[in-house]
Amino acid sequence: MLQGRFALTMDSKGRLTVPARQRDILQVLHEGRLTVTRHPDGCLMLLPRGTWERKRQEIAAWPFSARAWQRIFLGSASDIEMDAAGRILIAPELREAAGLKVEQKVMLVGLQHYFEIWDPKVLEEQENKAIEGGLPEALANFSFQGEAG
Repeated sequence: MLQGRFALTMDSKGRLTVPARQRDILQVLHEGRLTVTRHPDGCLMLLPRGTWERKRQEIAAWPFSARAWQRIFLGSASDIEMDAAGRILIAPELREAAGLKVEQKVMLVGLQHYFEIWDPKVLEEQENKAIEGGLPEALANFSFQGEAG
């Protein structure tokens, strides 16, 4: 389970150090083999390679009318591996696409099966916009109240 929010600093070479607990999960369950690609919300997705390989097959089967999105997801995908220090290298093209800058903070957000990598200001703007818009209809009956245990 990939979850949590982590403020990280991208080093001068464009590398991020994955937090220890998440790094252990990625190393043990996925041998540190990952894929990073663009996300439609303006961030990057960081997925375990096995998860990406399943999604890649699904994306490749989309109809021609979704060709632009195939290009965004598949054409931007980069296979990477964590180094011995738990660092991952984000390609310059992907950093640019998500507005990430070296030697600055980024946010790593775990969403169960993958991470999103965000420019902190853009993430804050996206979250504020979502809060201002209220809960979508799909969440009308969702509540944390009444749960035992």
